[in-house]
This record gives sequence, C-alpha cells and structure tokens, in this order.
Amino acid sequence: MEYRRSGGIVIRRGGHPDARASGRLWTRAVVAFVLLSGCVADASVQHRVTSAANAPSAAAAPSVPAPVLARGAANAATSVRGNIPAPADLKAAITTLGRNFKGTAAISVRRVDADWDIAYNGAMPMPQQSVSKLWVSMALLDAVDRGKLTMKDAVTLGKDDLTLFHQPLAAMVAKGPYTTDLSDLFTRAMQQSDNTANDALLRKVGGPAAVRSFLARRFIPNIRFGPGERLLQSKTAGLVWDQKLSLGRNFYSARANLPRSVREKALDDYLANPPDGAAASSITLALAKLKRGEMLSPASTSYLLSTMAGAKTGPQRIKGGVPAGWSYAHKTGTGQDLPPRSTGYNDVGIMTAPDGTSYAVAVMIGSTTVSIPERWELMQGVARAVVASHNGLK
Repeated sequence: MEYRRSGGIVIRRGGHPDARASGRLWTRAVVAFVLLSGCVADASVQHRVTSAANAPSAAAAPSVPAPVLARGAANAATSVRGNIPAPADLKAAITTLGRNFKGTAAISVRRVDADWDIAYNGAMPMPQQSVSKLWVSMALLDAVDRGKLTMKDAVTLGKDDLTLFHQPLAAMVAKGPYTTDLSDLFTRAMQQSDNTANDALLRKVGGPAAVRSFLARRFIPNIRFGPGERLLQSKTAGLVWDQKLSLGRNFYSARANLPRSVREKALDDYLANPPDGAAASSITLALAKLKRGEMLSPASTSYLLSTMAGAKTGPQRIKGGVPAGWSYAHKTGTGQDLPPRSTGYNDVGIMTAPDGTSYAVAVMIGSTTVSIPERWELMQGVARAVVASHNGLK
C-alpha cells in the first residue's frame, strides 16, 4: 500500500509477516511523520487554536452560517462496530456489476458504522475529475474550523480567473470584476460543479499542497490531487495552457485543431497515470469518516453534507437508483471525450436508509465506449444492490 504525504514524500509499507515488532515500529513512525507533517503544514495552528479558546466566544466560533451551526448536532459522530459482517449478496452483486461492465470501472461500497468495504477494483487509481472538488471543499471547511478563513470572506474574480468547461461564473465575470464570498463559491463548486468557483477556493486554501496536507492529516491514502482545472485539462487534451483558452470556445477550437494522434497520446498518458487518480475504496473511506464526524467539525460536516444533498449534477447516475425514503448526498465528475472513448465518468456519495444506516458509495468509470444510459445502468445498479442488501438484513 502506498501513502502519499505532502511535500512529495512517499512511504510504502511492506515487510515479512513475522516481523510484528518491526510493524509496530513502522506504524509509530508513520503516525509521528503524519503528525509532524500536519504541524509543519500548519505552522501556527496550535497557537491560533489556543488563542481562539481564550478569546470571546463570537470570535472563536466557526464562520459557518447560523442555521448550519444550529443543526450541527444532527451529525454527531457515529461509532464503528466491528461485528457487522459484509453481506455476501452485496459482494456477489458488486462483483457481477463490475465484471459485466464494458470498460474500466471501480466500485466501492462501505457501511459507515461497520468496518467492511466491498469493492471491485477498489485499489485501482481512477481519474477523479470533478470528484476532486470534494477535497477542496473539505480543506476549505477545515480552514474555517481552524479560524484561518470565514465563509463570508470576499473574493473578487476577473477574466484572468476563468478556467474552462463548466463555469457558469463566466457569465458574471463577463460583465466586469465580480465580487462574491466563499460561501457562494462553495455552493457553486459543490452543487453546480463550477470549475472557476472551485479553482478560486483552491487558491484561498493554499493550493494543491494544502489539500494534500489535509488528506494526509486525516490519514486518507491513495488519493492524488492534481494541479488545478486549467493545467489538468489542457495537458489531458494535448495543449499547453494559455489564459486565452478560457474565453468563449477557444479551448474547444484549439483542441479540435490538434492532430488526432496528439490527442490520443495525451489521453492515453493521462489514463495511464492520472495526476488526479484516486482509489474508490479510499474515497469511500473519506466519505465514511466524514459522515462519522472524523474529517471536520460537526457544524462543517452538516454544512458540507447538506450542500452535497442539493447537488444538481448527475440526477441519473447513482441517484437515479436511490428509492424514495432514502437520501443521497454526492459529488459527480466527468472527464474529456475522444470518440468513441469517454473518460472519468464518476459519482461518489453517501446513501442513507430510512432507519438511519448510511453507506459510502463510489462508482468510477475510468474509460469506456458504452453509451451514457449504459453507464447510468451500472451506477443505478450499485444503488439498487445496496438497497436490496440492506432490506434483506432486516
């Protein structure tokens, strides 16, 4: 297993099965390293936390909207019970769905209050695309929890801040500099998957290194975080980024003018080693920890999950298989196409049954030539399998 830490350092765990003492020493070393990394990445956090604890309550409170703070208790930490077995019927269903899909896909289903994960290709790095907005939002709310930012902090965007593909904010910026706040950008990024909003949030939290540091401090392995939308997408297309590509149809025209061989090589290189690659099982680990209150404060946990529940993207992906009475909070991702191939078609989230039992779910389609309805069938099939298995446990 490979753990990527901030600063480009990689630690791999290996060893002989009899080397138990060495294993314990290794574990302690990793824990010490991660804690130290967190301290280095947040050089004065301890001072700020101590100061906040002694400051007036209004100054110390997280800058999350009042209604969110009020309902924070609704997301109290869920304990993990190790005596809940992984259901055999769900294992069989997930394996069948994965094997029968025509393309490269990964699936992970993890019950939040149990210690099992049922997966198909669960450790395979898959392109995240806009699923990675989830980590930016978590890093943002973590900064709010630590008093480094508030959701009402103002941000002014201009044409130099535009990205590409889906960016509804471009219509606002076209009229001149547009001033908004982090709360608005957060909602746009998580519910509309606005790329310009997300890149603005990424800059505010400190760039990719800050996101990687957050994931390391929460002990989430095997999730890469790439260089930002503009550099990621231009390289995947075979282009070198120029800010002019963000205007109008310039990116699409430049990409269309490339020789097909250039585009194919760029896309092949991306899929072979995606800079935003993530293991489906690592994504569900992070989602389960989020739901249990182990990633963010109760207020920020509630804020993020309620925002994800209002996502406008992907209504026919996993959500299309979630029945009435269940809830689903999620984030989608969609990569570039080079017909007949489509890449990075994803949906990840948390399904919650009427009895309150929650399942973290990730379906990642790295590459496929099948139609969109066939991709929906895979994703909805996973949702239906979760529901059928849950109902069978009663």
